Amino acid sequence: MFSGIVEEAAPIVALTRDNGNLHLTLKSSFTHELKIDQSVAHNGVCLTVVDINGDCYTVTAIQETLDRTNLGSLQVGDKVNLERSMLMNGRLDGHIVQGHVDQTARCERIDMVDGSRYYTFVYDLDPKMAAKGYMTVEKGSVSVNGVSLTVCNSQDNSFQVAIIPYTYEHTNFHQIEVGSTVNLEFDIIGKYISRIMHFEKS
Repeated sequence: MFSGIVEEAAPIVALTRDNGNLHLTLKSSFTHELKIDQSVAHNGVCLTVVDINGDCYTVTAIQETLDRTNLGSLQVGDKVNLERSMLMNGRLDGHIVQGHVDQTARCERIDMVDGSRYYTFVYDLDPKMAAKGYMTVEKGSVSVNGVSLTVCNSQDNSFQVAIIPYTYEHTNFHQIEVGSTVNLEFDIIGKYISRIMHFEKS
């Protein structure tokens, strides 16, 4: 479980294909604190550490993960948002993030407003999934590339988020351009509420 508070945007130093799997090797400032089998969120995707070598570590993404996220389009040198699993004895500064990406979205627009950037993201709407909570709500939470953000201007298949300068500089939002693909994880609390309402109607 994660909180959506990114610790570091770390560069990819190597990508290795192994049949349907993709091994991603990243250089991180906290590699020395990692252990084999530890879970780390990469652009919001929970992956397991499989190898550690000096200040670099490797994780593996299976084909299904590559099909559902933006990990398969990453290149050497790209920065990835990293977050280690949440400690249960501290503050929840973001929101509950599982590390299970629901789908991707496309950046449609970036606007500068009073020193911050407003990003507009568009995603494919599936009405059946939306009825199960796979959607955004005004002032609700959403994870974009693993970053816990507050939704504004929520529409049926789009929403905006405001990115302050600190977040822009310390995550890979500075790499996101119009046309970029990002990972979305909708709020798990909304999914549970939608599920409960479904059974109450039955």
